[in-house]
Amino acid sequence: MAMYVRFERKDGSAGAGLLEGDAIHAIKEPFWEQTERTGERLALAEVRLLPPSQPRNIVCVGLNYGSHLNGRPVPDPPTLFFKPLGSIAGHEDSIVLPEGAGRVDPEGEIVIVIGKRVKGASREEGLAAIFGYTCGNDVSAREWQRADGQWWRAKGSDTFGVFGPAIATGLQHDAIELRTRVNGAVAQHALSNELMRDIPEIVRLVSAVMTLEPGDIIYTGTPGEPQGLKPGDVVEVEVTGVGILRNTVAG
Repeated sequence: MAMYVRFERKDGSAGAGLLEGDAIHAIKEPFWEQTERTGERLALAEVRLLPPSQPRNIVCVGLNYGSHLNGRPVPDPPTLFFKPLGSIAGHEDSIVLPEGAGRVDPEGEIVIVIGKRVKGASREEGLAAIFGYTCGNDVSAREWQRADGQWWRAKGSDTFGVFGPAIATGLQHDAIELRTRVNGAVAQHALSNELMRDIPEIVRLVSAVMTLEPGDIIYTGTPGEPQGLKPGDVVEVEVTGVGILRNTVAG
């Protein structure tokens, strides 16, 4: 298993690297097909972690855990939607609650990171196209989600597309554990084998209609019933092997 990150140096320049303990070993980009170290070594404490990929597309699967459906029928066809690139936020960035949004929930999720160009994939080809996994928070304004014909502002407001801090490779797609904590208390917990459409099927479904490129990400769905957020709350999303994605809600 390897841990890939993107980071910002003190001089403002960006780079990519392998995270090993408290050190980052810089690598050349793009790193999807080959990992080549540059020889530069940086202390984790000396850099700011960026979202670990630069996606062209952010695709999300809604209503993909029975615990989130809460008795509602399984969507057929599945509920798929986009987040805009402008919604992206990373580890330790603030989550900003828009004025007038009402209740805003965190949605901790396992996020797929694509590593190969893929279109019209079988389940096996879809699984082979996955580079690794990261943590995601599909922040959602519930009142807007219910009221609007589209979820553009409920799911796409600035800072509502949080993911990071690293991409972990070598994980078994059906043995990944997810936890979300708000102010230290567990708010969500699930295993990837509880997904109603599992990870290979998700890539197959998405690639049936659109080309996925290296760096693209897919949020796989959220479990349970998340709680509303308030200014000052600290949200942590933890995914097996990836680490913890931490964000504070701005006042």
